[in-house]
Amino acid sequence: MEDIVEKTNKEYMHEILMGLKNLNYIKPEEIPNLDLYMDQLTTFMDGHLESTRRFSDDKLLTKTMINNYTKNKLLPPPNKKKYSKEHILLLIFIYYFKNILSISDIQEIFGPLTENFYGGEGELSLEQVYEEILSLQEEEARKLTKDVVKKFQRSETMFSAVKGEENREFLRTFSFICMISFDIYVKRVIIERLIDTQLKEETNKSKK
Repeated sequence: MEDIVEKTNKEYMHEILMGLKNLNYIKPEEIPNLDLYMDQLTTFMDGHLESTRRFSDDKLLTKTMINNYTKNKLLPPPNKKKYSKEHILLLIFIYYFKNILSISDIQEIFGPLTENFYGGEGELSLEQVYEEILSLQEEEARKLTKDVVKKFQRSETMFSAVKGEENREFLRTFSFICMISFDIYVKRVIIERLIDTQLKEETNKSKK
């Protein structure tokens, strides 16, 4: 029987960082200009967001999810059961937002977004908004990777006094998770306060 070789924290971290490089971002030119039926829509999203799947049986986007987004007014109703390119752009935003924000928070963000940029009647199209945000992706990914590496390196210097290697490795991993979790917590608080102040104020102004 072959010996099982345990990986070190550094080896696990290297694999994670390499995996981040393979994360897919849907580019506007990859989105069909033709309207899609529900089955075509879910197939498209599943194929292009495959790299974000944690487990092989994870459901990235289902018919029920899409119908619920429409009921909650996150997504405009389809036209004769067909979804446009703009629907897909909104679904991409929802896909990333829903992991950190509540439905009500996403509603607050999407109110001005759909009112001012959906349907091609605004100063910019929704596609132009998406393109400009996507243009930040590579730069932000580099910054994020550097910050994650810095936190990991800091965690690897902790608990040096712990003699047991297994316990020391666990505590260092736990410390790394805590640092990243705190970072996410702070950023979420900032997002929520922006929604509760600036966005709500702008929404109230538009209603007057």
